[in-house]
Amino acid sequence: LLTLTSGDLGQDMVSILQLVQNLMHGDEDEEPQSPRSRCLEDKVLKVELLSQTVCAFVILIDPAKFPSMELRHLAVPPAIYENGCAYFHEEEREGLAKICRLAIHSRYEDFVVDGFSVLYNKKPVIYLSAAARPGLGQYLCNQLGLPFPCLCRVPCNTMFGSQHQMDVAFLEKLIKDDIERGRLPLLLVANAGTAAVGHTDKIGRLEELCEQYGIWLHVEGVNLATLALGYVSSSVLAAAKCGSMTMTPGPWLGLPAVPAVTLYKHDDPALTLVAGLISNKPTDKLRALPLWLSLQYLGLDGFVERIKHACQLVSRSLTFK
Repeated sequence: LLTLTSGDLGQDMVSILQLVQNLMHGDEDEEPQSPRSRCLEDKVLKVELLSQTVCAFVILIDPAKFPSMELRHLAVPPAIYENGCAYFHEEEREGLAKICRLAIHSRYEDFVVDGFSVLYNKKPVIYLSAAARPGLGQYLCNQLGLPFPCLCRVPCNTMFGSQHQMDVAFLEKLIKDDIERGRLPLLLVANAGTAAVGHTDKIGRLEELCEQYGIWLHVEGVNLATLALGYVSSSVLAAAKCGSMTMTPGPWLGLPAVPAVTLYKHDDPALTLVAGLISNKPTDKLRALPLWLSLQYLGLDGFVERIKHACQLVSRSLTFK
């Protein structure tokens, strides 16, 4: 199908669409319809697919017409996270990498002028839980240009509490040791639903610790979805006061192509621009369009119902085990 020969004048649109259909579905008589194919019957998913087409069309519009498009409301964060800004991104970890850049620029005032030389005298430290998703630390170091010793892996509880929660007492000991060695505790990544078993760290205590030592607290995890519900655990609710959080509405709603969103609080637009959390490109605003259109179709009640349904499925699976 990918071979082109000399003298080939191309094919008409009907033939091309038939080729695409054959690539996607093959011979429907051989196999029953897969669950992924049946999910196309979901009307919300159809709205999401429509938004992808709209994005492609809008890119063709004269950039001078973009200011007339009311896209500012796409970046309004949920009411549970007051006075925050939003950054939409395709790669789930991209938002955290931008937040790390923002934290570096905030703590190292001369970083813009002197670059990495300012980090040499006082190395930054990023704290990750031992239960964090695999490869997260390596990804951050690659994106930020930091050596791996800038990462500090915090063990989980061994004596008291959940064995999948970060050991807060041991974390404080690590922070004190880093300060004594002339390092700068920069950022802590907490979990509101670990990748393996869905446990939530004691975010309230971690927040107090971060405030005490001037550390940026970032929270991520699937349990952040419960912030939309009327009943929220105290640990998850504490995430609303953190410096930033990354939310993944796509898996929550069963929509594979909507972007992740990182909510953050910062008062300096210049630093957020340098960190890459703000873009002057009009087309970057379109990242939020698939999510926004899907939420417009669902409405608040429909959104909450999908979250409730997902929580009920998890509860039933745990009961069966």
